[in-house]
Amino acid sequence: MSTSHRSLLSRLHRMAGAAALVFIASFWLATIIVELRGNISEIVLVKTAIAWGLFGLVPALITTGGSGFALSGGKPTGILQTKLRRMKLIAANGILILMPAAITLAIFAQHGRFDGLFVAIQGIELLAGGVNIGLIGLNIRDGLRLRKPVPKPMSA
Repeated sequence: MSTSHRSLLSRLHRMAGAAALVFIASFWLATIIVELRGNISEIVLVKTAIAWGLFGLVPALITTGGSGFALSGGKPTGILQTKLRRMKLIAANGILILMPAAITLAIFAQHGRFDGLFVAIQGIELLAGGVNIGLIGLNIRDGLRLRKPVPKPMSA
């Protein structure tokens, strides 16, 4: 891969990763805020917006994962392998928990169903979202560590 292509891919990776983190953190924070305020119309608005927001989040996550894998050269080792394992957890968490929860909560909210099941799913969604925020944060930290230049040994 040429240096310019790698640089462009690296920039795309950083931007997509940042966008994914902003989506997830915004969903999480908006949920907390409207739940604490207790305004039903705001809850319906946020739950609906989150479901629609998946159309932005999913491509950002796919782009982040794909570009990261391409940057790794296809055979990640060390820190890159750790980042890849985290990405698999992030993806599984999103596909198996967060996406179904977001869609279900949007439907429940639009139908005024704020019962115990809504609260339980909301709790699971907040927990899973917090986990993904933490995992993405760790991947960003490790990505920044990879970018730092390695100090050259001093010659005698």
